[in-house]
Amino acid sequence: MKNIGIVAAVEMDAVKTLYGDAKEKKVCGGFDVFVYEKADVRLYVLHSGPGEISAASAAQVLISECHCELIANFGVVGGLSEAMNHVNVAVVEKVVHYQFDTSEVDHCEVGLYLNEYPTIYMPATKELVDKALEVEPDLVRVTCASGDKFVGLAEEKKEIAEKFKADICEMEAAGIVKTANRNQVPCILIKMVADSIHGGTDEYWKMLESSSLKCLKVLDHIIDAL
Repeated sequence: MKNIGIVAAVEMDAVKTLYGDAKEKKVCGGFDVFVYEKADVRLYVLHSGPGEISAASAAQVLISECHCELIANFGVVGGLSEAMNHVNVAVVEKVVHYQFDTSEVDHCEVGLYLNEYPTIYMPATKELVDKALEVEPDLVRVTCASGDKFVGLAEEKKEIAEKFKADICEMEAAGIVKTANRNQVPCILIKMVADSIHGGTDEYWKMLESSSLKCLKVLDHIIDAL
């Protein structure tokens, strides 16, 4: 039976709605982990809470303690352009940690992990991205700007989009992708825009529940097809 780890930051209501009661609940590395079984797959859904540090720790716990062979993440994000409105479900192709900055001392671009990646962009697993698009052709392939701040203002969203050539922004992807890459474990991230470029906290709270569930259903369909 294949073990798949799912990092859920703030979208646990969607997990309970889609999967119901867990077969088992345990605590690993200080995180609550909910175990589900379906067909020949065992799902370890870890409630990480928001932020890069928690997300990176969560991914490592799923790999090291739950022995997951694939790391997945789903969740709501902010749209950084007019095109990325609240109906877009996306698969993340690459991530930039836009708040990581050693440029003053290393004389490099903001977002670059020097000696780890050749550019500022950290890739998700290409084979999984391609498979996701095969299974769900309506998915939008995106670049994700990831940092430790909720971005609600349109002006700030536009600035991030222009500087980092990104389509969406959120708070966990960089930690997850970097940890998965370092462990040489494949990863896939499915995201849905909750707050559009002109939206903010009000739109986020309005769309959180429905967007999370739709996003998880897409991820679940992809997992079934793996």
